[in-house]
Amino acid sequence: MNATIQALKERRWKESMAHSSWQIFKIMAEFVDGFEALAKIGPCISIFGSARTKPDTPYYDLTIEIARKLAEEGFGIITGGGPGVMEAANKGAALANGKSVGLNIDLPFEQSSNEYIDKDKLLNFDYFFVRKVMFTKYSQGFVMMPGGFGTLDEFFEVATLIQTEKFKQMPMVLVGKKYWQGLMSWMEEVMLAEGNINPEDLALFEFADTADEVVNHMLEYYRTRQLAPNF
Repeated sequence: MNATIQALKERRWKESMAHSSWQIFKIMAEFVDGFEALAKIGPCISIFGSARTKPDTPYYDLTIEIARKLAEEGFGIITGGGPGVMEAANKGAALANGKSVGLNIDLPFEQSSNEYIDKDKLLNFDYFFVRKVMFTKYSQGFVMMPGGFGTLDEFFEVATLIQTEKFKQMPMVLVGKKYWQGLMSWMEEVMLAEGNINPEDLALFEFADTADEVVNHMLEYYRTRQLAPNF
């Protein structure tokens, strides 16, 4: 019996490895499609935030205003393509006749592409890590609206890439000082105090409460710097 079970385990392992090998080609295809599509769009700002933010709430309306004003300044807007903050950002870009990009991903809940994405700028992904590369490679700045685990994941991903100089420093703006203050206090009082980050790491981002503050951060940063892909 033990020999039979062992043989079955080995067969299933080999089948799994064969599947993994073919999976590489699917991952490569997602990278190729994403690079080809986004390279044509030009300078963009990625806007992150909760998929659960409801229309006609303060952060939803503020996101529309931020995206609209950034689009009016010539930036394309990249979002995760779903509802909530993502929808609001794509809507703001559309209102300004700007480029409205959606990097959608299939999830078991809450994620379907919103109606404000340009039809030729909707990309669908199966892999989170491929999608995050697309967010970071072609974005000239990052706007972090209030959100949940996904937004925090994106925030720390970008902060880590800048901190480790995997790509150049660029503007990262956290919108909603009250919302983010608890996390920032913990980073200072615990992470910094225990030596897990450096004091300059806390200067990787700015705070804003208004659309004008966000736009001004972006424009001021690029007044003397070149716009280019990050890596």
